[in-house]
Amino acid sequence: MTAGLRELKKRQTRQMVSDTATRLFMERGFEAVTIAEIATAAHVAKMTVTNYFPRKEDLALDYHETITTALARTVADRPTGESALTALRRAHLAAVERHDPVVGFSSPEFARMLADSPTLTARLRELHDQREEALTDALTTATAPTPDDPTPRAAAALLTAAHRTLFHHVQALTRAGRPDEEIADAATRSAEKVFDLLEPSLGDYAVR
Repeated sequence: MTAGLRELKKRQTRQMVSDTATRLFMERGFEAVTIAEIATAAHVAKMTVTNYFPRKEDLALDYHETITTALARTVADRPTGESALTALRRAHLAAVERHDPVVGFSSPEFARMLADSPTLTARLRELHDQREEALTDALTTATAPTPDDPTPRAAAALLTAAHRTLFHHVQALTRAGRPDEEIADAATRSAEKVFDLLEPSLGDYAVR
């Protein structure tokens, strides 16, 4: 029980630090806020902040691990008879329905903070690239291609580009101040169009 309480306390502290940092970033801009100021506002030591978040960018993009692994995990967990594209379409539409931050949902203030920060924009591109690498590995495992076959990487590039496009679409609507339900309706229509574009080339690819 003591170990469980310690872990709960760590999670609560981590979330509190992230929430404090995000509030400061939205108020003043990401680049203008220092780690020392975050620590002071959160009433913790500066080392506590850096222990939980070695990179300042991940204080704002606290869901970075989910971003990089979600597509690969969806492909790995797809049921028998389902293609990679079908699994990813299904998972994306479900994420839109629940207004998941991983597909771009946030507050307008957060979306503007993200767009206005060159550092966060670069970090987000990096996360998308890492997501593509993870998806490439998952598709390689799923299809067992020959070593010189570029298909898994090409498919991962197309699928990741689709998700990146849809993420930015949701963010643009958010910055415009559209309500979440309206964004979800528009994002669902856009997702269906984008995934339909990929259907002729990837509809039968990596069927389990």
